[in-house]
Amino acid sequence: MTNRLWLALAFMLAIAGVGWLGLAYRSGDVPGTRTAAERPTLALLTSLPLVFGESFSVEGGGSPALTRLEQRYHVLPIAVADTASLRGQGLLLMAQPRAQPAEVLVDLDRWVRGGGRLLLLADPRLDWPSRRPLGDLLRPPPMFADTGLLSHWGLQLSPSGLASSGGCQVAEDGLVAHCRIGRGQATVIADADFLNVERADASGLDRLIAELGRPSSSPKYRW
Repeated sequence: MTNRLWLALAFMLAIAGVGWLGLAYRSGDVPGTRTAAERPTLALLTSLPLVFGESFSVEGGGSPALTRLEQRYHVLPIAVADTASLRGQGLLLMAQPRAQPAEVLVDLDRWVRGGGRLLLLADPRLDWPSRRPLGDLLRPPPMFADTGLLSHWGLQLSPSGLASSGGCQVAEDGLVAHCRIGRGQATVIADADFLNVERADASGLDRLIAELGRPSSSPKYRW
């Protein structure tokens, strides 16, 4: 879905000059490299071959997206978003995750409500190349499986994007939703293909990093 969405969004931004895709550049500030001592921890839960390649070998890992993230964060891969994995964490990136069990979603919801910040890439039509056949459990899911999390927050995800029936603010023609949840917040983006910077415009990754680094009270972030 990336090519279609990026073209539409580029047209909208050229007219309106607003939205999350322009966030990193409205102030002329492109996120740069932090020193090791300055890098906060970013918990990462993903089905995409960002940390390891499809063969799960060390030689096949280390995607360009991971390299870019590691310039700003100490990236901590986690296997599940449960209480034990999220304890002590303040920022979580979930990029096209596999379906999480109900008890894990309870833990994740509690973590966000307690003050955690979640950036969720939930692509309804993933276009990520894979050598693994359809149905292989190690292949990234072709669509984000909402097993109750989004609906619990008043969001619906369809092939055309996001819609809100609750307190979340949806913008960019359904591409982005911003939710205040208890003392925390969740930003949901209905795309994950831009993390494949070998095929997509790398500026999308910069804009994602700008969103990760946005203070929760930033006055720039208005829909």
